[in-house]
Parts: sequence; structure tokens; C-alpha cells
Amino acid sequence: MEPVRQHHGAFQVAGLTARTTNREENDSATARIGALWNRFFTEETYRSTPHRTEDARIFGVYSGYESDANGAFDLTVGVAVSGGKEAVGIEPGDYLVFTAQGEMPHMVIDTWQRIWQYFEANPTITRRYRSDFEAYDGPDKVAIHIGVA
Repeated sequence: MEPVRQHHGAFQVAGLTARTTNREENDSATARIGALWNRFFTEETYRSTPHRTEDARIFGVYSGYESDANGAFDLTVGVAVSGGKEAVGIEPGDYLVFTAQGEMPHMVIDTWQRIWQYFEANPTITRRYRSDFEAYDGPDKVAIHIGVA
């Protein structure tokens, strides 16, 4: 399934953040993303986040990129907010949107594999590496938004 190009305005997300790399995530001894998501749900961070908007989706925001897919990045797991000092900004611009539905976490892992394959097969499409995000409409449905030039 081909991604759909969409333009998004800026918005903010707040929650829990960890810094990691794709290499670290491929080793269970150094992986941080699964534990971050578990903490988010166990502590019910979505209930206690101040300045929450009416947007009911849960987000995984990738930002603070050191370089590209090989460098370090921040992942913020959270909810849309109207502001606050802990919020991370989603930059306005064009995004390629990859959608999937299925069992977690395999659905998301498979979709990220599809994303990397897509960009390998389409080298003329340039990722911005500024802000990318996963938007969850439920426990088994995701839309991953990749910022492009």
C-alpha cells in the first residue's frame, strides 16, 4: 500500500520522552521504546497530562534527530496539548502517511520496515528528520506520518 501525502499544521504533544537509536532498539538489552510505552500506560500518563486538547489519539513523536535513521533521536509518547514547557512540537509541512491495522507491537514494527523499504526504493523523496509521528486511533490502528521535503 502506497503512502498518502498530507499537509499538517503545527501542533504539540506532551508525555514521556526517551532518547535512543534504531541500533539500540534492535537489542533487547538496550531497547527503550517498549518500556516507555509500558510506563505511559501503567502510569496512565494520558490522564494526568496538563493542557490536553480534545484530540483523543495517542501519539509517538520522533524529534531531536541527531542526523538520519542511523543517529540518535527522541521519542515522546503522549497526547496532544495546547501548550506547556514539556511539550514537543510537530512541525508544519508535508508528511507521507503510512497506515496499518493489526496486533501490537508487530503492526508498528512491520510498518516501520515498510517505511524504510519505501525510502530505499524512492531515493528522490527526501525525509526531513525534524518531526515524525505515530497517531493511534485505537489499540490496533496506526497512521505513521513521516516529514518530507
